[in-house]
Amino acid sequence: MCGIVGVISQAPVNQLIYDSLLLLQHRGQDAAGIVTMLGTKCFMHKARGMVRDVFRTRNMRSLPGPVGLGQVRYPTAGNAYSEEEAQPFYVNAPFGIVLVHNGNLTNASALQDELFQIDRRHINTSSDTEVLINILAHEIELAARELPLTPATLFKAVGAVHRRLKGSYAVIALIAGHGLLAFRDPFGIRPLVIGEGEVPGQPGVMERMVASESVALEGTGHRLLRDVAPGEAVFIDLQGRLHAQQCAAAPQLHPCLFEYVYLARPDSVMDGVSVYQARLNMGEALAQRVISTVPPNEIDVVIPIPESSRPSAMQLAHRIGKPYREGFVKNRYVGRTFIMPGQETRKKGVRQKLNAIGVEFRGRNVLLVDDSIVRGTTSKEIVQMAREAGARRVYLASAAPPVRHPNVYGIDMPTQEELIAHGRTVEQIREFVGADALVYQDVDAIKRMVRALNPALDGLEASCFDGRYITGDVFQADIEAMQVQRALAFGSGEEAADRGRLALQGSGGD
Repeated sequence: MCGIVGVISQAPVNQLIYDSLLLLQHRGQDAAGIVTMLGTKCFMHKARGMVRDVFRTRNMRSLPGPVGLGQVRYPTAGNAYSEEEAQPFYVNAPFGIVLVHNGNLTNASALQDELFQIDRRHINTSSDTEVLINILAHEIELAARELPLTPATLFKAVGAVHRRLKGSYAVIALIAGHGLLAFRDPFGIRPLVIGEGEVPGQPGVMERMVASESVALEGTGHRLLRDVAPGEAVFIDLQGRLHAQQCAAAPQLHPCLFEYVYLARPDSVMDGVSVYQARLNMGEALAQRVISTVPPNEIDVVIPIPESSRPSAMQLAHRIGKPYREGFVKNRYVGRTFIMPGQETRKKGVRQKLNAIGVEFRGRNVLLVDDSIVRGTTSKEIVQMAREAGARRVYLASAAPPVRHPNVYGIDMPTQEELIAHGRTVEQIREFVGADALVYQDVDAIKRMVRALNPALDGLEASCFDGRYITGDVFQADIEAMQVQRALAFGSGEEAADRGRLALQGSGGD
C-alpha cells in the first residue's frame, strides 16, 4: 500500500503535489518523494520519513515545473530501510521516464531475469517498482519505432505491459516532453482516480490530476471525474488533453476489500463506493453477529478502537440499541501500529498511541469494536488497557473477518506466522487477546455489504480472508519465497535469518 499522485498543469505543481501527499499520508509513512519536470528536465527529491520531514523549503524551491508526480511509501517488497528504493524511479531511455507505483508484482523475480537475459536491462535494487519501470520503458521503446510518440503508441505498450505483469499495480508515469501516463492492473486491485480543477489565478485554465484516492483531489480543490478502469490506460498530454483506452484483454473489477475495511480514508470514494458508507454497512452486518454471540442486555456501552472502526462501531451501537462512547484518546503523532515494522515496536506503540478514558470503562461491560485483527498484539494490549481502566467485562468485535492468509498484493501481512487467525480457532484467538467474548465479521456478509453499494463490481479481492488469489498465479511455494524475502527486507544478519526460518516454519496450510 502506497499513495501516488500525478499532475499536468500550466502552473508550478510542487506545492500541489506536496499538499496531495499530506492527504495520502495514511497510505505510507516510510518514505516520500516528488519529481517535477520543466521542459524535458527532471527535478527530484526523495527520502525516508513523513512528508513534512522529507520536504523543507530548500527542497521545494528545487522542484520547478508545471508537471510532476509524488509518492508516499509503505514498503511491502524490497529493502524496507533503503532510501534507494524510495520512489519515484527514473530511467533515461526512451525519452526519460519517471514512475510511481502502488501495489505489488507477484512475478517480479521472473521479470527481473527476463529483463537481464532478454531485454538487456539492468536492475540495481530489489524493488519491484524498478522492475516495472524497466518493463514499461522496454515496451514503449519497442512500440515507438517511429516518432512522434502518440497516445496509440503508449496504449500499445501498456497492453504489452499487462501481458507481462502479474499482481496488483496502479501506476503513474511522466514521459519527458510528452505528458502523463497512468494505468491500472486488469483486476483493479489497487485504486486510481482522475480529477480536474482550475489553475489557481488562471480562470478557465484547467489542470488534471491522477491519485490513489478521491480525497487527494477534493482536498486540493479538484473535482473527481471518475476511476481509472481496471486494465485501462490514460494519457494526459502537456496541454491537459485526456486520452484513454482499455488495454487489457479481459478486465474485471475486483478492488481490494481491505481498502474499505482499513486502508482508505473514510471520506474517499473508490470504484463508486463510499468508504464511509461501506464501514457503516459493515457495522450493520457485525451487529447481527454480536446479537447471536453476546446478548445486548449484557453490553453497557460500545467503544471504537480509533480510528477506522468508528463508522462500524456507531452503526453497531445504533443497531443493538446501546450507547456509543469514545473511550480512547489517540495521540496523532504516533504512526499506525499496523504499519510499524517489528512486533515489539508495534506493542510499545499501542501504549504511546492510545490512552483510556477511565470513566467510560469503570464498572461497565464494554464492547470494543476494531476494524480488523491482524497480528493480535494490538488487540491484546487494548483489552488489557480496558481492564486496567476498570471494565468489568471486555468483549471484542472485529468489523473484518479473520485474517487467515498472507496478502501478496501490497499489504504488509505476507507471513502466515504473523497472523493470529492462521491455524487458530476463534476461541484460541479469544484466549490470546484476553477478551470475554470475540466476534468476527462474516466474509460473505461483508462482501455483500460492499458490493451492494455498487452492483458494477465484479467481485472483491479478499485473499487475506478467503485465501483466493484473484490473479491465479500465487501458490504455496510463492508465498514461502515471499516470506523469506520479507524476512530479509525487514532485518539483517542473524535477525533476518531467524525471521526467514520462522517464516518457513509458519508456512503450512490451514
